[in-house]
Amino acid sequence: MNMKNSPQKAFTLIETMIAITILTLSIVGPMITADRSIVAAETARDQLSASYLAQEGIEYVRGIRDDQYLALYSSGNTNAAWSNFLNGSLTSCRSPGVCTLGSLKADGTLNFCPNGVSGCAPFTLVTPGTPFTRTIQLVDVSATDERIISTVSWSFHSTSYVETVTDHLTPWQ
Repeated sequence: MNMKNSPQKAFTLIETMIAITILTLSIVGPMITADRSIVAAETARDQLSASYLAQEGIEYVRGIRDDQYLALYSSGNTNAAWSNFLNGSLTSCRSPGVCTLGSLKADGTLNFCPNGVSGCAPFTLVTPGTPFTRTIQLVDVSATDERIISTVSWSFHSTSYVETVTDHLTPWQ
């Protein structure tokens, strides 16, 4: 009688081990999926933030161009505005040079550091907490066309990401 019970007990132990394995896989699978979904959502959030930051870099350069025009508007000599823009504070950002635009200062302006100037470390947005580095570069296309390249880079989970926005500025006087 013991011989008959012994195979039954072994069979029950094997059934139990298989049941535990199936249960473990059914729990671990959704947990891994949830973890990957969270990482994907965080990456998407950072990509969206980087896109906005890159566009802000373009708008910063556009504002400098517009300020040159407005500074000369009252004198009536707006023709010099484009050359003032090209030869102004962004000269060091011309290709092959690159300038770094940091976060906002207390007065609402951007922290601007030409290439080689210290003090423009990567900045962190308060909400996401991801360190972003934003650079701008000006490339001469023609005498009346300047290509602006704004690049934002960051690292997340040991993976590097880059978001680039390009625009063209022309004299509009």
